[in-house]
Amino acid sequence: MHLLIAHETVYRYDRLLQRSTQYLRLTPRPGHGLKVLSWQLTLPAPASRCLDAYGNIMHVLTLDRPTSEIHLMAQGEVETDDSRPTPDPEDALPAQLFLRDSTLTRADAALRQFAHGHTAQVASDPLAGLLQMMQALVVVMPYTPGTTDAATPAAEAFANRNGVCQDHAQVFATCARLLGLPARYVSGYLAADTEHVASHAWAEVRLPQGWLGFDVSNQCLADGRYVRLAIGADYADACPVRGMRLGGGVEHLQTAVQVSQGDKGDEQ
Repeated sequence: MHLLIAHETVYRYDRLLQRSTQYLRLTPRPGHGLKVLSWQLTLPAPASRCLDAYGNIMHVLTLDRPTSEIHLMAQGEVETDDSRPTPDPEDALPAQLFLRDSTLTRADAALRQFAHGHTAQVASDPLAGLLQMMQALVVVMPYTPGTTDAATPAAEAFANRNGVCQDHAQVFATCARLLGLPARYVSGYLAADTEHVASHAWAEVRLPQGWLGFDVSNQCLADGRYVRLAIGADYADACPVRGMRLGGGVEHLQTAVQVSQGDKGDEQ
């Protein structure tokens, strides 16, 4: 599937921002069925590029002059494998790394009870059991925008019985780990019929055959419509933009993401 992606992020401040450093995971890394045809970041200053601890492409943007606005733009073309979702054995990191919990995916008694209710099914047939758990999760925790934020832990979102894609991904990953399956958080893009106000998130679980993506919010496996940006133990590891600042006062964030299907005849 040939996809065109445009992701705009604008930070505005009610006072002058004196200095800031932004960590940008806005560049997809080729592999795992993804081919990057072209990709460009438009930033207010040059940024240094590196790989983080999970192998994600990261740019570090430092602004040391006063400003009241930061405008970030990521755009490009990618080609994905749009065949039937199958486990992906390709990975340079040990799967055991994703059995550990994190600040945002630490389980409480309620999460343990929910996960352990699916122990028998997952032990008998991991894929079927995980699909059943994914269906059960969205029933007890329906997609509800505006009820959580980036700092909401999985246990809190589950206790409140609502959340968005990042909460679904963190809760599902937590439950999979409780059942002995390595699981990780994925940030990225989803080709849909409408413009999104933010990037998407889902979970990947390591099955015997490889990694497979589970999108709880949309109740499906990740296929050619999904473009991975970054992976990690939780949102904090894989969020597209994260930073620190000095000054600025109140921050106002505006984002827009558009993913559309391109013409295969344009591919090189």
